Amino acid sequence: MDIIFIRDLRIDTVIGIYDWERSIKQTVHIDLELATDIARAAASDRIEDTLNYKAVAKKVIVFVEESSFQLVETLAERIVALVREEFSVAWVRLTLNKGGAVRGAQGVGVIIERGKRD
Repeated sequence: MDIIFIRDLRIDTVIGIYDWERSIKQTVHIDLELATDIARAAASDRIEDTLNYKAVAKKVIVFVEESSFQLVETLAERIVALVREEFSVAWVRLTLNKGGAVRGAQGVGVIIERGKRD
């Protein structure tokens, strides 16, 4: 199985448990790895034969911008569910980094994998 990836997708959203976090937007950084077979697309050289990473990114951006979850865990799960359902992806690995959440740390967040990777 091949992997199409998106690295450091930066999206502003409402995320957090504290009152001050509920009234501002913070930037989350998202990495996605999506299992797919690129052989058909490589042979045809046609976007229709592959997983369109631009379409995936656009869908994730809109979803995250419109969301207002308290926990990064919830946001991560919902993003993965959306990608798997909308794009028929069997396996997804997502890293969600909420930069600045802990003083002195470059970032904190979660890494989740869902589905089967062949």
